[in-house]
Amino acid sequence: MEALLDRILEFIRDNAAWAPYIAFVFALFETIAFVSILIPSTVILVGVGGLVATGALQMFPLWIGASLGALVGSTFSWWLGQRYGTNILSVGPLRDQQPTIQRGKDAFARFGPAAVLIGHFFGPLRAVAFVLAGAAAMAFLRFQAANIPGALAWAYVIPKSGEVGGDVLGHLWRSFFGG
Repeated sequence: MEALLDRILEFIRDNAAWAPYIAFVFALFETIAFVSILIPSTVILVGVGGLVATGALQMFPLWIGASLGALVGSTFSWWLGQRYGTNILSVGPLRDQQPTIQRGKDAFARFGPAAVLIGHFFGPLRAVAFVLAGAAAMAFLRFQAANIPGALAWAYVIPKSGEVGGDVLGHLWRSFFGG
């Protein structure tokens, strides 16, 4: 898996013009209920942030791409919940995620629409939060009122954490080894 991640990051580095589109795709994957369980998109987006630290990429275009991908993916997951209800949570890879689904239901009972915003930042909850919002018949505008700030913040924080980590490692390297 590590070799695959390295190849993906090398491809992004070598094709910087495509980086915002690739960030869109991985953010989309990360916010679609079934796909987010199968593809390690968060790890890739953190790695892309590391490429920002090296100067190979710029943060703003990545943030735009990842934001749009997160908005589209989470909205699609909300629609799945609207269309199919909680039955969709017992299909495919989600079938084996019943404890996660229960935590998502508990989060909605406790936090209401804020669970959508919070859901962007907690990996296991991310897989079900948006579907649960749709299944709970949360109105589209109410969903987006929590989803938009959550998606924008998540799409910034995840790659930014990779950038900051890369900057710290670079600083430590220069401190210990010079140059």
